[in-house]
Formats: sequence, C-alpha cells, structure tokens
Amino acid sequence: MARISLSYLPASWYCSVSLLSLGCAPKQRLLLLLLLLLISTLVILGTHQRLLWGPQRWPGAQFNKYLSIAETMEATDVLNPALNYGIVVDCGSSGSRVFVYYWPPHNGNPHTLLDIRQMRDHDHKPVVKKIKPGISTLAKTPTKASDYLQPLLSFAAAHVPKNKHKETPLYILCTAGMRLLPESQQLAILEDLVSDVPLEFDFLFSVSHAEVISGKQEGVYAWIGINFVLGRFDHADEEEATVEVTTGSQNQQSINRRRTVGIMDMGGASLQIAYEVPSAITFHSPQEEEAGKSVLAEFNLGCDVEHTQHVYRVYVTTFLGFGGNMARQRYEDQLVNVTLTKNRIQTLQSGLSEDKPYLDPCLPVGLSDTVVRDNQTVYLRGQGDWEQCQQAVQPFLGLHNGTMSPGGVYQAPINFSNSEFYGFSEFYYCMEDVLRMGGQYNSAKYSRAAKDYCSTKWSTLKQRLDNQLFAQQADVSRLKHQCFKSAWMYEVLHRGFRFPSDYPSLKTAQLVYDKEVQWTLGAILYKTRFMPLRDLQQETLRQSHPNWLRSSFVYNHHLFSLCILVVVLAILLYILRLQRIHKREQRQAEALNLLWAEEGEALLP
Repeated sequence: MARISLSYLPASWYCSVSLLSLGCAPKQRLLLLLLLLLISTLVILGTHQRLLWGPQRWPGAQFNKYLSIAETMEATDVLNPALNYGIVVDCGSSGSRVFVYYWPPHNGNPHTLLDIRQMRDHDHKPVVKKIKPGISTLAKTPTKASDYLQPLLSFAAAHVPKNKHKETPLYILCTAGMRLLPESQQLAILEDLVSDVPLEFDFLFSVSHAEVISGKQEGVYAWIGINFVLGRFDHADEEEATVEVTTGSQNQQSINRRRTVGIMDMGGASLQIAYEVPSAITFHSPQEEEAGKSVLAEFNLGCDVEHTQHVYRVYVTTFLGFGGNMARQRYEDQLVNVTLTKNRIQTLQSGLSEDKPYLDPCLPVGLSDTVVRDNQTVYLRGQGDWEQCQQAVQPFLGLHNGTMSPGGVYQAPINFSNSEFYGFSEFYYCMEDVLRMGGQYNSAKYSRAAKDYCSTKWSTLKQRLDNQLFAQQADVSRLKHQCFKSAWMYEVLHRGFRFPSDYPSLKTAQLVYDKEVQWTLGAILYKTRFMPLRDLQQETLRQSHPNWLRSSFVYNHHLFSLCILVVVLAILLYILRLQRIHKREQRQAEALNLLWAEEGEALLP
C-alpha cells in the first residue's frame, strides 16, 4: 500500500499517512486532518484564481525573449477567436505594400502595450504583398486609386478571418511619392480611397485612416517599431540600463524607465536620425525654440492619457542629399566644376585627358574612372588616401554653427554616456559588405580597416571579389565607392552628429532578431494605442456580472479566502466538540457497564 511520510511535522506528530487510512492517534489524526484541509483549501483557491485571471507577467519579471521571437515565426492561428487583426498599406514612391498584423487580447494592465506581431501564413512566411508602380502615378487619374489598391486589399482580406473584417482597422499611409504631388492631387486620391474602399471591403476604415504622412511621422514610426521589437517599451529589469525621464506634462515627477535606442538610417539619397530626448530642453533663443519644435515629437503610446509611463519625446529629422549615393554625386559635381575652373584660369589640362587624370583621394589606388556633366568629361585616377578623402568630404556636411546642413538644422543634445544607437542601411553596408566587420562599431578598428582598403590596389580588390572574399551582395560598384562612402559615414557620425570617437554603444545591423523591421509596425502600434481601452471596458463589464463568486474573487478574494478558512475551522471545532461529547458518553457508558457488572457479581451466590 502506498504511504506518504510527512517528515516535516513535529516529532510528537510523526506518523504515516496511508492513502486508505490515517495511522495516527486520534488527537494527532484530527490535527493532521486540519492541516491537510488548510493546504487543500489554499491549492483550490490558487487554482481558481489562476483560471479567472490567467497567467500574469509581473512588472520587472524576466521572460525568454528568444522564445517570444520564435513564437512570432510560427503560422498565425486564424482559428483562435481571441486574436485581433490590423492592416497597414505603405504607399511608397516606387510601389505599395500591404502588411497584416495580429495581436492577442490586452492583458488588462494599462501600462503595457498591445503585443502586435506580423501575421504569417501556413508556410510561416510574412503576410506581405507588393505592387508597382507607386500610387503617385495616378495623380491625373485619381478615380482609379481604389482599383489600384484592390489586389493588396483582396490579399489581406483573404488572410484575415471573414468574421473579423468589421473590427479589423485598415490604414492607408502614403509617403515620399505622394508628398511631391500638389495638395489638390493628394486629396483627390485620398477621397477616392475613402469613398470606394468601403464599398468592397468591410474593414474598419474611415477618413482619418487614409493620409499622407510627413517624413517626421515616418521617422517616429520607424523609431517606435525598432524599440518595440527590442522590448524597450517593457518594464525595466534590475540589470538593464535605465534613464531618468522628464515629460512636458505639468506637475509630473520624473520617472525611471528602460533606455530606448536611437536609430540612424543612411540610404542612397537621404540620411535620417531619430532618438529619445529624455530630459527637458532649454532653448537659448526663440528662433532655436521654433527650430527645435519642428524636429521634436512628443507623444503617448499608452492607452491612458493621464499616465506618463509611455510618453516619449523624440528628435527626428531627415537630411535630403546626405545619403551615400547623393553625397558622392554632389562630390563629383563639385569636382567637375573645380577642375574646369582651374583649367580655365591656370591654363592647365589636369583631368581633361586620360594621360593627365585628376587624382581622386576617394577612389582605390590605380582605379581609372570618368565623370560626365553637361557633355564635359573629367578623367579620374584613384589615389587611395583615406585621410585626405575625409578632409575632401567635410565641406559637404554643410556644418553651420555646429549643426548639420546649411540651413542650420537644430540637433537635440545626446547623452553619450547613457545612450545606445543602431545604424542601418549604409552604416551596415560600409562596415560589412567589404570590410566584413558589421555589428559592434569601433571607430579605431573601422578607420584602420577603411584606410587599408583605400590604399589597396584596384587590381587586388578585383581579384578578391572574383575569389568571393567579400560579402555576397558586394559588387564592382560597391568596391569602387567603398573608400568614399566609408569616409562619408565616418564624418557624418563623428563630425556631423558629433559622436565621440570612443563611443561604445553603436551597433550596425541589417535585421533585428533576424527580421526586417518596417515603419508600418510602429504606425499600427501608434494608431491602435487606445484599443486596450476596449478590452479594459469589456473586462470591467465581465467583472460586474451578477455572479457573486466571480465578483468576490475580483474584488474581495482575500476576504473570500478568509471566510472559507473560518468555515473550515468552525466545522473542525464542531467535530472536536462532538468528539468530546462522544468520549464523555462513552466514559459514562463504561462506568454504567462497570456498575452493572459489579451489581451482577453481587447477586451471584
């Protein structure tokens, strides 16, 4: 027979508990029964409470981020009725893409955000579709805008469960291409979308859900998306870096929360930077204040406007012409102008023939190239001098009073001793494609590697490319302009944005957790920030249901536990009282039996 040894009981209570009987003295058995009843009561209460509330993630609790990331790679369970969905259409300059997102019900904590993830199909691929050309090509035929988006919306409708369409928000957000159109043409396209899309699709779609967003909004959305994927909007754990944040709200004390990351993205034509400014900014003049407000955005990601836990002040700006390719083009334009002017004034022929090429410090050693502008050809020969190339690109930063661009764009202060940045696109390509050192940035190692590359003969570089010693995406164009772009990136970072040469917290990356993060993720996080209120209201209605047991657990579960404990104790005390009465009656019966026995003996002859 199976037996359980309760060795944690006091020595005077020690006994064996059989699954069929209690092998203890009566008093000890009763006390043991009391203990077991108390333990059972607590277990039942705990189980019932978990069933009511579900699993909880307490603020500051550790969780396996990689497990969460792995879960996002699984196919979305469209049969789960609790899931919510959202759709974002990115109408860009060269084409439009639709992204479908989903999220489980909000956990009820007003300080946490929705757990939004990108939807994946049965093949575990992201639910994304792209069409070309861009919607801005419909400037003269705006009535075809809804027909243009029909393939994307049909694609999204096929993936979102039919019974969820009416509650699935749809956002159509237009970017660079539409910004270039006159406002009248923008409005005509948007009006067609607002009027015709609801005729064919039942999504949650209104006038405010279709808009042309600014570069500032796009930058903020990108910043939100990156930080959300990195978990920087969660509660801070003890070992993680935090910052002290002061918001613009009056009578609000500063708070400590998890440190967010700044992002820098250098494309071919433009450069963008976005980062949080945790401390209040002091402007030195009305002009500086006006310039600062144009590049600062303060917003609340939380569902409760009264709480400042998720109020962020972000500096974001875009520098047109500061991308890697446009910077090289501006450099070559000036190079042609200067060469032709010098030759005209000094009667020189430098750069006008292959025999007397212009020595370009920003091309690899021995590389011959040409630049053609207005039927004028300038011949170049690579000199491969990285330090001289650095000096040559500095004027194109357009520094003005210590800030970037000729217009003197205001730059908010960065606390370099307590900050972290990610560099994307050209920041990553410059370090990885050829130098093969993408990831953690170290200025000394980077400049040394860039200098060695520039001074390497072009024939050697070509041979290395043929031997596949560079990254797979590296090509002849990358090899040709790597010297220039590496110097340009260095100068933008350290002279333009004034990052210290020993700054330790910059990472260059192409993907975050092995996936590309789109600004559309940040857009839907911001657009749906008030949706948790719907779940909270539903939870309030559920809690107010006239079920006394549920209400007791929601509002007075401690009192309910105490009541059960009192009832159990009362029952046990009643049992003890019955046992004492039973023993007293048993003693009286024994005494009576003894009396009868004595009287019986007396009657015997």
